[in-house]
Amino acid sequence: MKVVVCIKQVPDTKGGVKFNPDGTLDRAAMMTIMNPDDKAGVEAALRLKDQYGAEVTVVTMGLPKAEDVLREAMAMGADKGVLVTDRVLGGADTWATSQTLAGALRNMEYDLIITGRQAIDGDTAQVGPQISEHLNIPVISYAQNLKIEGDSVIVERQYDDRYHVLKAKMPCLITALAELNEPRYMTPGGIFDACKADLTVWGRADLKDVEDSNLGLKGSPTQIAKASDKVRKGAGEKVTLDPAEAVDYIVGKLKEKHVI
Repeated sequence: MKVVVCIKQVPDTKGGVKFNPDGTLDRAAMMTIMNPDDKAGVEAALRLKDQYGAEVTVVTMGLPKAEDVLREAMAMGADKGVLVTDRVLGGADTWATSQTLAGALRNMEYDLIITGRQAIDGDTAQVGPQISEHLNIPVISYAQNLKIEGDSVIVERQYDDRYHVLKAKMPCLITALAELNEPRYMTPGGIFDACKADLTVWGRADLKDVEDSNLGLKGSPTQIAKASDKVRKGAGEKVTLDPAEAVDYIVGKLKEKHVI
């Protein structure tokens, strides 16, 4: 079994967010982490490796420094890492990103593709399903549990306060929730091996069956009108009143704002 996991290096929002003049994220200037849903996807793949001897490949699109998340996944136990990086791919929205990743995946053998449900820097949950459309394979999203049965995957798909049980024949794609599992830690030996390992690096020329018009900022139909960091709230109005006066004051404010 061959499993490919699409992962993303995302900004660590605890360190603040920075933007380029065109409204896109200035990823080179920010601290980064592996996207949490993607890390759950890596763990799911590694459990398939433990159980069935699956070969696990991780792939990411990003700046050259995105190799850090590939090596992290390899230190957890992934077998191979593929970095897709090229200046012409910068500024991609979900459409252009999914086109890029699908172009890379067409060069690879896979039975199962796993992506995170969504990335914390975009929260669109679109890239995984779009990849499946480009590759013309089934997709099961919001996976909270999965198992393999013969040549099929059986997935518990989260749905409101319950879940659906869906079965799809492989090859197929699933999108993983962070709640799917508890990702394992990197091991000292894994870190050592991952640091020495060679990564496969692909650029625009390596993408298969993708038009230039569907790549990068120019190939992105979604354009950012305005972007800003968090707006800090003011201190607000502070008053000191006894309990009875405080009740009247609060009720008055609620009526003033037409809440009641």
